[in-house]
Amino acid sequence: MRRRTMLKTVGAISLTSIVPKRSVASSLEYRVGSRKEIETEILIIGGGTAGTIAAIQAGRTGCSTILVENGSQLGGTTTTGGVSFPGLFHAWGKQIIEGIGWELVSETVRFGNDTFPDFSIPTGRWHWKHQIRLNPYLYALLAEEKCLEAGVHIRYYETPIQAVFKNGLWEVDVMGKGIHTRIRANQLIDCTGNAFVTALAGFKVLREEENQPGTLQFKIGGYDMGKLDMNLIQVKYDEAVANGRVSKIDFRSINALLQNQGDNIQHILGADSTTSETHTITNIKGRTSLLKMLRFLRTLPGCEKVRLLSMQTEAGVRETYRIDGEYQITHDDYVSGKVHEDSLSYSFYPIDLHDKHGVVPKHLNEHTVATVPLRALIPRNSKNLLVAGRCVSSDRLANSALRVQASCMGMGQAAAITAVIASRKGISPLEVEPKEIKELLRKYEAIVPG
Repeated sequence: MRRRTMLKTVGAISLTSIVPKRSVASSLEYRVGSRKEIETEILIIGGGTAGTIAAIQAGRTGCSTILVENGSQLGGTTTTGGVSFPGLFHAWGKQIIEGIGWELVSETVRFGNDTFPDFSIPTGRWHWKHQIRLNPYLYALLAEEKCLEAGVHIRYYETPIQAVFKNGLWEVDVMGKGIHTRIRANQLIDCTGNAFVTALAGFKVLREEENQPGTLQFKIGGYDMGKLDMNLIQVKYDEAVANGRVSKIDFRSINALLQNQGDNIQHILGADSTTSETHTITNIKGRTSLLKMLRFLRTLPGCEKVRLLSMQTEAGVRETYRIDGEYQITHDDYVSGKVHEDSLSYSFYPIDLHDKHGVVPKHLNEHTVATVPLRALIPRNSKNLLVAGRCVSSDRLANSALRVQASCMGMGQAAAITAVIASRKGISPLEVEPKEIKELLRKYEAIVPG
């Protein structure tokens, strides 16, 4: 064999051994939007503050439970929203909210080697002293673990598109990535925060003409607060506000912004998470405002190297829709600490209505603690339907206090227990005896009024 011929032959053999043969692609069908049907006893829509606790509670009773969340993780305000300082679990030196929410928060604090405030000292008018700083990433991990341990079927990236009560069952259609599922459930709990499922089902919901401002949580660094000339910075900030370079509505205090390194300081007027469109606008407004402020900060003496250390993926929203419930918790109810025969959980927080000027909390009188009755968790004239969390039936002022995390956790646990009893008895939540709900709540270490 000639050398040239041999080289051609060797080359051909080598290439054949390296280059794979052309193969035929798999014929598995990708049917986008194909619908399947599943059943459960308890269906919870929304895996935020209230929904996570409701799901864990329902699952621990042995009821089949499905949790639908349109995001990628559990925790809502605490995790995705970045308000990783939930409260308030204590009032006037005494714990008033415990149960599964407290269990999850406590484990997160211990796992993260964080510390609790001294709850034996009443906060007076400094309510934030009892807010618990925790690691939100651990919180999300532990929340998911507890759901899975309780047998909860979690469905991320899905949103309800239809909710119909039919033949004593709820039929809820949810759409997700490449999938359409119809879920049949004995009992339905709306934990969306926006009363979205309640409205989808055709029940009346309420809101104001203008929402409270929202907040995009972030942290900044790259400067030494002790070396800043705050008098000079204040003058430059006032000048920038006067010429429209920055907005005082967005960032009310330059001192607080720098002192707190960001945190819960920004305001986004008209923040609304009701639809994908309004939520998109809210997020863009928050990010645009932050970027403008960062550019301004870098012009200040001592802040030339300001850095953005972290930023949440979504802005936190304080207010959208509330249900029109069998009972509406009023401002007078809240500030007087009214206890109803069907009160199932407590709430303790000042009246906290934000507006374009900021917020001036109105604190409760000493030893006053508000309560949440079962009827406020039930949309008027509904069957087998409950809500928990921010969309609880309440007037605007009462809702400004009820919306905080610890209160929503208490509502979530109470709603789940009520749904479990109703499911087992084949009745609607309004027909469940409050005494029976309270007994089962105590079994799971919740604190109940009365």
